Amino acid sequence: MDSWVRFNAQSQAKERVIRAAQYACTLLGYTLQKGGAAAELHRTVSQLEAHMSLTRKLLRLGNSVEALEAAKRAIHLSDSVLRLCLTISHLNRAMYFACDNILWAGKTGLISKLDQHKWSQRSFKYYLFALILNLTRDVYELRLLIECEERYRASKSPPSPYPSTALPADHLSSPSSPASPAAIALPAMSAWLRRRLHLLVTVLYSNPPLLLDLLKNSCDIFIPLDRLGIYTTGPGFVGACGLASSVLSILTIINPWLKLKP
Repeated sequence: MDSWVRFNAQSQAKERVIRAAQYACTLLGYTLQKGGAAAELHRTVSQLEAHMSLTRKLLRLGNSVEALEAAKRAIHLSDSVLRLCLTISHLNRAMYFACDNILWAGKTGLISKLDQHKWSQRSFKYYLFALILNLTRDVYELRLLIECEERYRASKSPPSPYPSTALPADHLSSPSSPASPAAIALPAMSAWLRRRLHLLVTVLYSNPPLLLDLLKNSCDIFIPLDRLGIYTTGPGFVGACGLASSVLSILTIINPWLKLKP
């Protein structure tokens, strides 16, 4: 099992590169169609995209085993939220790859009379659920890091020697008060939002693996949403999102420290 996982990892970089090329063809085909290019050229790009998709399916044969191994590792995590999200996500990825393998067998003629549309929809459902869980995990880790940063800043900032300057409620409701409650609340809310946004940017900037994983999953989720008809965005947007997420995945392969762990 471990030998197969190590062997399978060697094909991941090739699969990511082909995936980037496939979605680049999707984006190019959309651009050519909108630009009124020749039908023959558009047909050639579409055929190239289909061949790359089939090649990717071939390279993903056996990925279910790797996903199951990842689920076995995730089930031993101490954090209950991470354990739940990652374990179920890996199990859904295993089911997605299994459906994808069956779909490949149907496209190559190994399985005759296969309802390819049904299996394609089924695989994208598993893919979508896995991405939702991955995004849930990203948001959870982001919340933990924000709380940690808040505690760090609170420990570094000395307490104010001045008493609270908040106005009492009867003063706010007094007709002689020059400022209404809304006029006081809006600047305070604006300042709070600015502080939260600065905190969010600081946390993401100091944690590139989380930032890349969040961006990658956010791009990827539009692909199954479009394929399942839940939120149709069109081939141009899908191609751009797929290309962007593929490039981010390649970055994590070239620089392993950018991959979010566990």
